[in-house]
Amino acid sequence: MIDPPKRADLSQVKTYSVQNRPTKVDLTLMARVPNVHLPLADFFDSLPNVLKAYELRYAGHAIAQAYNNHRSVVMMMGAHVIKCGLSPLVVRMMEEGLISCVCMNGAGTIHDFELASYGHTSEDVEAGLETGMFGMVQETAENMNRIIREGVKVGCGLGEALGRGLRHMQAPYERFSIVANAHRLGVPLTVHVAIGTDTIHQQVSFEPDLCAKGSHRDFRLLAGILPNIADGGVILNVGSAVILPEVFLKALTVARNLGSSVRNFTAINMDMIQHYRPNTNVVNRPTKTGGQPISLTGHHEIMLPLLYACAKSYLRETR
Repeated sequence: MIDPPKRADLSQVKTYSVQNRPTKVDLTLMARVPNVHLPLADFFDSLPNVLKAYELRYAGHAIAQAYNNHRSVVMMMGAHVIKCGLSPLVVRMMEEGLISCVCMNGAGTIHDFELASYGHTSEDVEAGLETGMFGMVQETAENMNRIIREGVKVGCGLGEALGRGLRHMQAPYERFSIVANAHRLGVPLTVHVAIGTDTIHQQVSFEPDLCAKGSHRDFRLLAGILPNIADGGVILNVGSAVILPEVFLKALTVARNLGSSVRNFTAINMDMIQHYRPNTNVVNRPTKTGGQPISLTGHHEIMLPLLYACAKSYLRETR
């Protein structure tokens, strides 16, 4: 028979001194109230040195260190970065050497092309889907597919073909184009396309064999660039949930297969929510044998400017 339950006798509980207890938080980690009258660098110094504030500062420091040590910072970006109005910031980061390679999906190049050519982009998908006219703008598809065709035929990858074509067109808003400015600055820009995912694939002007050839050239270019993120470089994924994390994993495999270790780099994923593939294929798996994994959650239009400002604040300290 089970004995009747008794209340635990707390007078018999063993205790020990707080002085002997290991802790995770102490006064050295506390935030400081930022002085809005001082430079922005003071703001980052005021952040508490814990959790994601620590990771943001680490990420900014990693980009600054990569710049100082001549290691690559490879930025992979989804189309939403452009739709959030961040193109001028990405262009500035390329101009300042804080980004040494840009990787895009096909949708990103379409929004970039339309902003540069027409000054506007991003249609009402639901309305166009209902009428069967989603993605059926004539000028975008005809011009982009022509530029891709002409560039790939002379040996360009998709990124170089589109940058070259936009500059030859003298697009009226070229200063907002990541693709055109990468070409102007000599920054490698690679484009990775899945056939059927982009609106320019819906029209008769699209030539899938040339698009695939150009995209594969860019894959090989990325695989050739990745060895320079080893030992202090950065891979940064902003808003690509599937295509670019998958491409990165395969390009990294090729680079290691060909003899480059490509380890001891900082891998950063930034998105509004954390998806499986970016965290698995960009952040966690590649850094298992050396490297720093970082995942930052938040809206691109806030987080990317913060990361840029953080990197600049560290660069300011080292000069």
